[in-house]
Amino acid sequence: MNQEQFNRMKNDDGFIAALDQSGGSTPKALKAYGIDEDQYSNEEEMFDLVHKMRSRIITSPSFNKERVLAAILFEQTMDRTIDGKYTGDYLADKGIVPFLKVDKGLADEEHGVQLMKPIPDLDDLLARAVERNIFGTKMRSNILEADESGIKAVVEQQFEIGKRTVASGLVPIIEPEVNIHAEEKEEIEEILKNELMNHLNQLNDDEFVMLKLTIPTKANLYKELIDHPQVIRVVALSGGYTRRQANDKLKENDGLIASFSRALASDLKEELSDDEFNTTLDEAVEDIFDASVHKTLK
Repeated sequence: MNQEQFNRMKNDDGFIAALDQSGGSTPKALKAYGIDEDQYSNEEEMFDLVHKMRSRIITSPSFNKERVLAAILFEQTMDRTIDGKYTGDYLADKGIVPFLKVDKGLADEEHGVQLMKPIPDLDDLLARAVERNIFGTKMRSNILEADESGIKAVVEQQFEIGKRTVASGLVPIIEPEVNIHAEEKEEIEEILKNELMNHLNQLNDDEFVMLKLTIPTKANLYKELIDHPQVIRVVALSGGYTRRQANDKLKENDGLIASFSRALASDLKEELSDDEFNTTLDEAVEDIFDASVHKTLK
């Protein structure tokens, strides 16, 4: 583990940019950027276009270490280069900490949740991430109903993979997303907080994790998680909220910082000139940064 990056993630102001759309969500991300499916004819061309989009974001002067703590990458982005450097190295040279999405998507809903699909190549992927100078990983589950058995299964699976990640020398971002449209969202969040605390309390003193959570209905519900000694940082996903909605909700929660995807890139379009693109990105980065640093507990 890189101690300088560890200290940055724990103490510095800023937010995490989620640039990790993968196979299933890539067409939607490109369409939002202004590239329709008829503009590419196969998966290879699609991934070339999305890497070009991500490279444009990462190389922008608006995407800087003063406001962006870290970026979460898709596996193919990690293995590609920007200006002759692997993406993780390019980010690190800018002072931005690189993370890698490692999950393979979601299984079918059962007991009100979607567990992660199996990750058969996890050990190889973690080893490759270490070689690529990646600091940590991210894996997402989805919670739709206040079913205690389902929520317990989500957290158990997340921590099982999380502990394997820690053993490899990386820091896991544990992401049990609560669907923002869930009818029992507040009840789900209470159950989830308790399950997370149970598992955090079982970690050894040298085992550290991060948490990526939906912004809670009840403000400061997750303060106990933020203050936990084994938690480096708790970050919030935008979950389908607009940037304004997500930022307003984020400001209600002391110590919670953003890890936004759609809310970061929603106004970026391929057709924009470089000056227009950088200005648009700068406005988004500044908005999210301001919402993330209104107060910092850690």
